[in-house]
Amino acid sequence: MDKRAENLQLIIDTGVVAVIRANTSAQLMDIVQALKNGGIRALEITMTTPNALEAIKEAAERFGKEVVVGVGTVLDPETARAAILAGAEFIVAPTLNLEVIKLCKRYSKLVVPGAFTPTEILTAWEAGADAVKVFPATKLGPEFFKDVLGPLPQVRLTPTGGVNLQTTPQFIKAGAAFVGVGTALVDKKMVAEKRWDDLAALAGQYLDAVRQARS
Repeated sequence: MDKRAENLQLIIDTGVVAVIRANTSAQLMDIVQALKNGGIRALEITMTTPNALEAIKEAAERFGKEVVVGVGTVLDPETARAAILAGAEFIVAPTLNLEVIKLCKRYSKLVVPGAFTPTEILTAWEAGADAVKVFPATKLGPEFFKDVLGPLPQVRLTPTGGVNLQTTPQFIKAGAAFVGVGTALVDKKMVAEKRWDDLAALAGQYLDAVRQARS
């Protein structure tokens, strides 16, 4: 199994991608450490983080043997390439840009573009997406996943937006391959108060929710 396939399997097996927006790189490293301690194996550092590329590089160098570090909020192939060169193993976008998918294929990295309609979802999948991010999933909910996967069972779908401890098992039961969780997991209050053990415990709760939903 090549590294790309291994990383995809790791993300699917874990079932949760933590979406991280941090204010400083020191804060980011503490967040990554806490989430890793809690069992999270896939970390998406968004391009909206200050000095995001440096943060990706540092996280990949420090934690890359134990977790899969990726990048989020990628809008164009130039950003995707810069992030890949910094160490990102997967690229996540809020929108569908076919050039981004093509570039990720060129470098053999995982790509998860965003889509909102069945047409966009299928277009992304046919272009070579490893999974398709339904965004914002808040507006559509778990039922949408069930409805779309009826005629398109081959597509791997993942929700981002509105995913929390209550909705995580609902999305998994509805057929999501994994979930992307932002502020509901990377709790701003816990981060501000440096309650890293609490953050690790919360991460564990998300993994339990996925496991229970799958069983």
